[in-house]
Amino acid sequence: MDDNEQKPEQEEPTASAEAPDVAQAPQPVPPVSGIKLFGKYEFDDLVVKDVGMKRYLDLTPVAVPHTGGKHAVRQFAKARMNITERLINNMMRTEKWTGKKLKAYKAVEGALDIVAKRASSNPLQILIDAIQNAGPREEVTRLQYGGISVPKAVDVAPSRRVDLALRNICNGALESSHGSTKSISVCLAEEIMLAAKNDMNSYSIAKKEEIERVAASAR
Repeated sequence: MDDNEQKPEQEEPTASAEAPDVAQAPQPVPPVSGIKLFGKYEFDDLVVKDVGMKRYLDLTPVAVPHTGGKHAVRQFAKARMNITERLINNMMRTEKWTGKKLKAYKAVEGALDIVAKRASSNPLQILIDAIQNAGPREEVTRLQYGGISVPKAVDVAPSRRVDLALRNICNGALESSHGSTKSISVCLAEEIMLAAKNDMNSYSIAKKEEIERVAASAR
């Protein structure tokens, strides 16, 4: 009987020794969900129809689009920056907005609020549509043949298409707000909505058509 009573005592240390190993085993981390931009707009069900632009439109869910410039010194790393933050950074182009990140942040947030109110839909989807429509597909470069400079039409890389679209959307909003009684948020919201509709009254769409028209004449 003494031998039988000692068997459970020998098994108990083995079970207790295995317990820490089970506890220390890595467990799968569940995906983060429920993150909303500015605490208002969801990133679910966003559609990028342009296949070329898809990998350069970062739609990773973030609440506050501010990375502190950690991608600034890395080539092409801006493709991993949320598209809303890139829009905010493009607003800081003129001498009036240079370095004023908080001011640009509030302007973009206000513009998205106006878009959401007027369109009654997710403003992020409208912003994506505007960028896809405003990105030129063809532009002109200069080729040197001896001492002669010849214009030549070339295709635009998807990354550059996103850059040009964001730049022209912001330039259009800044120009329309200059000397106007409208706030910058209203001007930016109107520019985004016109570009999403492919309206020629949009500065960015008009600029795109001009670039493509010049390129067509240089083929």
